[in-house]
Amino acid sequence: MTSETASPHAGGALAGLRVIELGGIGPGPHTAMMLADMGADVVTVLRPGETEKSRDGWAHITRRGRTIVELDLKSEEGLGELRRLIGVGDVLIEGFRPGVTERMGIGPEESLELNPRLVYARMTGWGQDGPWANLAGHDINYLSITGHLNAIGRRGEKPVPPLNLAADFGGGSMFAMSGILAALYSRGNTGAGQVVDVAMVDGAATLGQFQWAMRARGQWSDMRGENMLDTGYPFYDTYECSDGKYMAVGCLEPHFYAEFAKLLGVDGENDPGQFDVDRWGELRELIAARFATRTRDEWAEVFAGSDACTTPVLSYTEALENEHNTARGIYVDIAGDTGPAPAPRFSATASPTPSQPPREATPAAGVWA
Repeated sequence: MTSETASPHAGGALAGLRVIELGGIGPGPHTAMMLADMGADVVTVLRPGETEKSRDGWAHITRRGRTIVELDLKSEEGLGELRRLIGVGDVLIEGFRPGVTERMGIGPEESLELNPRLVYARMTGWGQDGPWANLAGHDINYLSITGHLNAIGRRGEKPVPPLNLAADFGGGSMFAMSGILAALYSRGNTGAGQVVDVAMVDGAATLGQFQWAMRARGQWSDMRGENMLDTGYPFYDTYECSDGKYMAVGCLEPHFYAEFAKLLGVDGENDPGQFDVDRWGELRELIAARFATRTRDEWAEVFAGSDACTTPVLSYTEALENEHNTARGIYVDIAGDTGPAPAPRFSATASPTPSQPPREATPAAGVWA
């Protein structure tokens, strides 16, 4: 599965794997970051001068743990160096619009001819084909045509984008990772590489299999705010506390709800009942009124250590101080940049501590020479 030459990054499940990333933004760099986190030797190819321009930008932190080279891919010299890297690499990640790398002379056909074992991962929003394939788009757009965006939000209110987590990273980089690793597994059996077509719209749609399955059984409505996981159920929602902060409630199962009701103080005669749908309005008002009597941190203490599935809604700053997050080391500081630690975790091939994003480019001629 891996090249004979070991990665300069010690250890990790993917140590020795050589990855070429044609620099971009969003899910492509995120995929490359996760591969590097697991020990792969990732070389990111940027345009001349781009390293300095972007070193303090928002995209820079996702370039941790890898080497950067700058190549002018409009020149024969630059293309020649890239072709050399392709010839000895294991994986190539590109996030251009369909047809761009073909016009550059480094499309899948040319690259697989140079290296038949190459896994060529293509990251786009709409896919390599279809009437929208060459259109621009972002996370919100890919979600909008899968049905997901329409489903996110409160009843009677407009749809709310879930940051850019669902399509860019959930449907993009996570599916790129699984596709790349699947293609590498296949290569181990056949000896041949292949093209992995990663479309964020495809991945986002697949993430919604649970909702589609419920819909097929008549258990999910197209009306947002009326379903189990979209704030339609009063025991799966957020509630404001006396200090303006919030608690998250997710006690779907009856035994978890029973503990929630007891700790909140709405059990017994005061409880309208978890599944008496006709009284859900009453139940929601009762829960909201109780939460409004104390601060968020006071309620967090009440529910601490319980199976009530009720937790404080934390800001990013507060997340760094949460006892569970700190105990597991979920966030790390790398040269002043704070972000998530490598995941998942391995028992035998622990991921190395990520190195900081490189601030200078490395001469391409010395890479994998």
